[in-house]
Amino acid sequence: MAKQKITEILKTGKILVSDGAWGTYLYQKGLQTNECPDEWSLTHPDEVEDIARSYVDAGSDMVETNSFGANYYKLKHFGLQDQVAAINEAAASASRRAAGDDRYVIASVGPTGKLLLMGDVTEDDLYRCFKEQVQALEKGGADAICIETMSDAEEAVSAIRAAGECTQLEIISTFTFEKTLQGEFRSMMGLTPVEAVRRAVAAGADIVGANCGNGMEHMIEITEEIKAAFPDVYILVHANAGLPVYIDGKDVFPEMPEKMASLVPRLVAAGANIIGGCCGTTPAHIKAIRNAVDKIVKSPH
Repeated sequence: MAKQKITEILKTGKILVSDGAWGTYLYQKGLQTNECPDEWSLTHPDEVEDIARSYVDAGSDMVETNSFGANYYKLKHFGLQDQVAAINEAAASASRRAAGDDRYVIASVGPTGKLLLMGDVTEDDLYRCFKEQVQALEKGGADAICIETMSDAEEAVSAIRAAGECTQLEIISTFTFEKTLQGEFRSMMGLTPVEAVRRAVAAGADIVGANCGNGMEHMIEITEEIKAAFPDVYILVHANAGLPVYIDGKDVFPEMPEKMASLVPRLVAAGANIIGGCCGTTPAHIKAIRNAVDKIVKSPH
């Protein structure tokens, strides 16, 4: 396990580099559309570990885990609801092996797909669901819980509470926003970045931010908005490789590594402390981001 907390490193002013996309990588390795991606942590542990290692080799200070949808409700769709603990522990263990002792494992926790607003679940249901997941991720060797791609503040708060009360891990909380016709950024449930961060920090998040839904350009705007309202928060950004373009029956993310890297100085100036990638990003993107960060400030690796 890494000896210092992530926030302790960020206090020194260092900019850290996270990893890139996982889903596309799994499909490249042979995951079928009807398969459960998270189950690969049990059935193809070497392939999962290889993804994490590819990002470590590209220069990541931290890697996520193959556990984005490894909660009770998502796994139930595949008949795997009894495998929650095993899948999450295996996911964290794979990334831990790749990260070694000097890189961080920030364990991915995504939405359940259930809406409190619609009465699909209760807050207690969500809490129990996330508790089961985060405890298994901690057991597998994670350093932090990365609650990501959230749009509903209540769901995010349930996950943050579960991580804070049931593990000893640091907590990262990121939301996904889209730009409205009025030029504002909002989550699918109508949250602004400032509202989302306020709820996450109040619930106990150590690091906040945004992931998915936007390329680097829009992430700069979102980061500026958050930093203006919360000058002391630590911000993580996982940007897509641009906005997807539909080509030959599939979404293609057009932003090349050099383009993303060229925007890193502006993102750092806006207030980002941890920079990585989401959809469409590859080890080549992360290597380019690593090089850009190293030109700005000497990093720990």
